[in-house]
Amino acid sequence: MNTTLEARQKGIRKTVTIAVVMASLFVVALAYTLLNPPLMDKEELKYHGTYIFDKGRILQPFSLVDDTNAVFDVARLEGKWGVVFFGFTHCPDVCPTTLATLNNFYTELSEKGWDTDTQIIMVSADPQRDTPEILNSYVRYFNPNFIGVTGDYFDVHRFATQLNTTFRKVPGGGENYQVDHGANLAIINPYGHFHGFMKPPFDAAKLINNFGSVRRLYEDLH
Repeated sequence: MNTTLEARQKGIRKTVTIAVVMASLFVVALAYTLLNPPLMDKEELKYHGTYIFDKGRILQPFSLVDDTNAVFDVARLEGKWGVVFFGFTHCPDVCPTTLATLNNFYTELSEKGWDTDTQIIMVSADPQRDTPEILNSYVRYFNPNFIGVTGDYFDVHRFATQLNTTFRKVPGGGENYQVDHGANLAIINPYGHFHGFMKPPFDAAKLINNFGSVRRLYEDLH
């Protein structure tokens, strides 16, 4: 009788142990999947709002200034990935929302160790009002590692055109005028070439998954 009871208890312990091990393996597999989402190809990325060019587009020379009054040119884009957004400090909704999302995205980059080779850049679509000092306090409020860029209106406009982005001052409003501007995020590869772009709406999880696939596809080719 005791032998039978002991055998049953042993069987129960064995079953519980197997169940615990299986549950642990499931949790590990789930965590791995969440941290390492499946690699998407170009067509899948397009479905999720990210468009990658067959070949990176070489940018023509430009000379702007960052929010610390340092020169910002093509060389500043080389050696790192870049995510470039056009906005302005008087923007009532889209710009602060996008920057807040990019801050969450940057936190995810940090957890993957990608923050050291990725720079988040907001180029002003309103250089008339957005001085380097104003951009500095605005952009770095969202994240101290973000970079603000401004310059002469026509220089900024030419740079925006290279990244398939447009902007224009909305008539009326006096000194409180608004600016219409494209909301895409331009992707710059480590060669400093225009690699593609991500279309809104944005959320940090979607951005990190898409950006991760973009990086891995690029690394496979280089």
